[in-house]
Amino acid sequence: MADIVLNSEKREAVGKNKVNKLRQQAIVPGVVYAKDKENINVQFTSRDFEKVLSQAGTTTIIDLDIDGEKVPVLIKDYQMHPFKSQFFHVDFQAINAKEAIRVTVPVYLNGRDDIRVEPSVLVQNIDSVEVECLPMYIPQYAELEVTDMQIGDSFTVADFDIAKDENINILLEEDEVVCSLQEPQEEVVVDEDGEGESAADVPTVNETEEKEDEE
Repeated sequence: MADIVLNSEKREAVGKNKVNKLRQQAIVPGVVYAKDKENINVQFTSRDFEKVLSQAGTTTIIDLDIDGEKVPVLIKDYQMHPFKSQFFHVDFQAINAKEAIRVTVPVYLNGRDDIRVEPSVLVQNIDSVEVECLPMYIPQYAELEVTDMQIGDSFTVADFDIAKDENINILLEEDEVVCSLQEPQEEVVVDEDGEGESAADVPTVNETEEKEDEE
């Protein structure tokens, strides 16, 4: 994969008012955190960051170009406006290739739309997992193949593809259930008296009309 670069510059503007003025110009403020080093305030265009985020997500190392100096980082966190497509702030984590790092990766259930057993309901209990590894081993996601699951089957953390990689340490108990395949529950309609009856017991319009004609 080609290197992903986000062009930025050091940020002098600090404080709520000054930072808000940046946002009004579609400039996003950010901070680079590094172990045993001072934080670096940076800024970059919203358009550039959106493009990089779509390519890298939060699990791919990118080069943050700060005034011509490239720093390998991960997009650790970002904040957005609650209802506008506007980035408020971005946290970057500087990467040391020789030091293990903790990263949260998404869970991917491959084949969830092609499960052979129908009808069935796939219940997912875990959407993401935290892993610890050297930067070069950071996975894009934790994957499970669910196409051939049967009713009553379940997968645990130990079943992840990355669980077999000795270079990756998953920071969850191995027996924690990730997903399970269950039978769909029959819908229950509650009448005014509070007594439940299944949907199959509810009379159709035609059945009601026939009963009225008989009376």
